[in-house]
Amino acid sequence: MEDKILLDYKTRSLVRQYDMRGGNLQSLADFFGALSDSTRIRIVSALSISEMCVGDLSKLLEINQTTVSHQLKSLRVLGIVDYYRQGKIVFYYIKNKSVLDLLSDAADCI
Repeated sequence: MEDKILLDYKTRSLVRQYDMRGGNLQSLADFFGALSDSTRIRIVSALSISEMCVGDLSKLLEINQTTVSHQLKSLRVLGIVDYYRQGKIVFYYIKNKSVLDLLSDAADCI
């Protein structure tokens, strides 16, 4: 017996049109993967209030500096945060502000 799709042609076409594959799908999975870690969410939340250096983030969030640096690198690679230097100090900030909307919307769902 042949499998039949019950959906109409228009709906099938729309599903196929919006079906992500390849690079876009992997990029989206990587993006959500970055936000699947509670430490990274805490860092993003803190940076949503003010730009900060690693030392301040570490002390405020009570997280090892090495861990903060490692998590910031992951967030930076995905374009969620960025940094600038002021003398010897590196300040991190939220680069992609739409991440804050996404986290806020997600928090409303729980």
